[in-house]
Amino acid sequence: MSIADVHGRPLRNLRLSVTDRCNLRCQYCMPEEDYLWLPREDILHFEEIEQLVDLFLDLGVDKVRLTGGEPLLRRDVADLVARLSGRARIRDLAMTTNGVLLKGAASDMKRAGLHRITVSLDTLDRDRFKRLARFDELDRVRAGLDAAAEHFPGFKMDTVVIRGTNDDEIIPLLEYARELGAELRFIEYMDVGGATHWTPSQVFSRADMLQRVGEQHGPVTPIVERSSAPADRFRLPNGQVFGIIASTTAPFCAACDRSRLTADGLWYLCLYAARGIDLRGPLRGGAGVESLRELITGVWHARTDRGAEHRLAARERSPLIPIAALKRDPHLEMHTRGG
Repeated sequence: MSIADVHGRPLRNLRLSVTDRCNLRCQYCMPEEDYLWLPREDILHFEEIEQLVDLFLDLGVDKVRLTGGEPLLRRDVADLVARLSGRARIRDLAMTTNGVLLKGAASDMKRAGLHRITVSLDTLDRDRFKRLARFDELDRVRAGLDAAAEHFPGFKMDTVVIRGTNDDEIIPLLEYARELGAELRFIEYMDVGGATHWTPSQVFSRADMLQRVGEQHGPVTPIVERSSAPADRFRLPNGQVFGIIASTTAPFCAACDRSRLTADGLWYLCLYAARGIDLRGPLRGGAGVESLRELITGVWHARTDRGAEHRLAARERSPLIPIAALKRDPHLEMHTRGG
């Protein structure tokens, strides 16, 4: 069974946050000094996650990505990977991680059946890493990247590019990704919940990135492909492929087939959505499979969200959500709803 929203977009891609905790405090996601965490008793048990995932699979989802926070902080997450990897209907089971704990976990993830992994890396400079993430963890991240290259050849790396902060590392990061056999994806700095220091002047656009890469490597060739994936992909004259996610200047809302389930069971239809739909309450309250399936179906059928496009059309753009509101509700944070 496959369902579509008001704009004809199918429900295909579920981003599943397994924890809101993180061991870094990256400038574009968690720049404040303290945070309000989800109550531990509200966090979904693995059995509950499986029940909800099965409902989404019934309705057409075939891609599941484990996120956080930092997913490797969730105790026994390899067990959850093994449980989900046994479901043949999941065509693509992936994980996004900051890499700090990946050296000791990569082989476990591979054995458990994880298909793909994406590792975030925003700088190769140790002092800059400490400024961006507020922890001196670059060495462990690089060790995690080596482990990813060993166990998940062709893995993806994500870099959020911020003008005046790390845009001067676009070329070195491309070269590093090539050494690792990874496909690097540059991401425009987005004004989502949690990006409390965002300003339009800090956005280093897709056009800026292509110009920078072209100046160094020569003509950059777009790769034409039919896909709902957020990244536009390009090929360098040397054959290296990289991607750009231009969510800020060229949103992909028209083809967006993804939704997000927080670690405590709130379902968000858009990264910019102000409210989520509570699935944990009905699940723990004894709602049957049909009742939950009808809830999910009805909500998706009514979905009109095009959050990034609406932000782009705004006459004045400032951080999406005031700090005071973020401190009252952790669900407004990007690290809670899984980026």
